[in-house]
Amino acid sequence: MLTLPMLALLLPASPADDPPPVPEPRGYVASRAPGPITIDGLLDDPGWEGIPWTETFVDIEGDVKPLPRFQTRAKMAWDDRFFYIAADLEEPHVWGTLTEHDSVIFRDNDFEVFIDPDGDNHQYYEFEINALNTGWDLRLVKPYRDGGPALNEWEIPGLKTAVHVRGTLNDSSDEDDGWSVEIAMPWSVLSEFTAMPCPPRDGDRWRVNFSRVEWLHRVVDGTYQKVPDRREDNWVWSPQGVIDMHRPERWGDVQFSTAPPGTVAFQPDPARPARDFLHRVYEAQKSYHREHGRFAESFEELGIDPAGWTSPQLETTGDGYTASVIAPGEEGEPPRRWTIRQDSLLTSGPAS
Repeated sequence: MLTLPMLALLLPASPADDPPPVPEPRGYVASRAPGPITIDGLLDDPGWEGIPWTETFVDIEGDVKPLPRFQTRAKMAWDDRFFYIAADLEEPHVWGTLTEHDSVIFRDNDFEVFIDPDGDNHQYYEFEINALNTGWDLRLVKPYRDGGPALNEWEIPGLKTAVHVRGTLNDSSDEDDGWSVEIAMPWSVLSEFTAMPCPPRDGDRWRVNFSRVEWLHRVVDGTYQKVPDRREDNWVWSPQGVIDMHRPERWGDVQFSTAPPGTVAFQPDPARPARDFLHRVYEAQKSYHREHGRFAESFEELGIDPAGWTSPQLETTGDGYTASVIAPGEEGEPPRRWTIRQDSLLTSGPAS
């Protein structure tokens, strides 16, 4: 289990209440790898041929902050055994200190992966890696804002990772070009806490995001040291709007495809507006409960107008509430009722 100091490092640095409007999430089509991928960090395998890069990473808070100093991009592919992730990180000084598995890797510069297979905000995975190829894998039962916990004992048997440094690692006497990462996550492990098929079916969607932690440094006696009293930069693929990666509802939307790379266009999730509306209700209920000591029993009490939504419902329960609306289904599928509760669990079922 995580110790209290470790948990303190993981908790959001920004207030969790009343966040700014949700940034538009990124979308990506993850194709089957057209050939084999060898996990060596070089990204030159036939399996990456034609696989597109994501958009260049931005600050975790989005457009309200300047663009990152260094470029970061990622790409995704898959086959019957693995979900493949690659990243390229521009970096003039590649350095790292942590060599023990399951260290708190973001104390170094790092690259991080977040995966919520069924997009319900609960039971999601996190993996962090530094330039020394040291990893930290953990599972979140639910977000920290909803009480966690993080399970540090969770492991990824069969995980493959590699790092390639374009330069000299931990050598402050020169400048480097950067470093690249390859990760192969076995479907057998990713399937443990989801009902989603692993590997995915053509058209399935998962919630995924990537983060890069970058510390300002100085050189002291030839070694890299963090600049004192300066917090880290957080650069991400899909902006969160707040300094908190543990808001799965704001992660990117990865659409899996069996078609050749580049032949399928990303299709926005037709339920995304309904999901965003329900998270607005969730945030409003948190504020209402803090002020009144109970959850609101109607949209009107929350000051939210549900007009325009199909069959909106808000009901209090013994320990909280549920709020729901009906949203369109995927192409060719019937509408579904989406429901959120007080711990941000988001589920869907047949419309009724």
